[in-house]
Amino acid sequence: MTRIARSKLSRLLYAILAYVSLGIGLVAIVIPGLPTTEFILLAAWAATRSSPRLSAWLENHRLFGPILFNWRNGKVIQRRAKVSATISMLLCASFMLIVLEHHWPVFLAIGGMAMGNLWIWSRPERPIPQGSVELQN
Repeated sequence: MTRIARSKLSRLLYAILAYVSLGIGLVAIVIPGLPTTEFILLAAWAATRSSPRLSAWLENHRLFGPILFNWRNGKVIQRRAKVSATISMLLCASFMLIVLEHHWPVFLAIGGMAMGNLWIWSRPERPIPQGSVELQN
């Protein structure tokens, strides 16, 4: 388990990062294109260094708890979360291409979504049992 930061300034900065990340993660639940999982993971990481209370709340939360448990036990992202993220990014990218002028910031945002999507799909969907060796072809 990660230790809480020693200095008050460090704890404050980690707490700010935790709450801002949690806020963005909550907003991302309803806004397509914004990744929820990454912001919740960042919030949990920062909370473990600043606020045991926030950390415990996240770990016991009905929605976020399983995400954090899966991540801590094999860096797992469930298929349902992957599909949901992919669909929301596709909707957001489509909306941007339809509504906005096609300048470099639009393509940069779509590229960022594509990179995030590739990373999400590179994570395992189930924990790998301990002691088993995964064969690679």
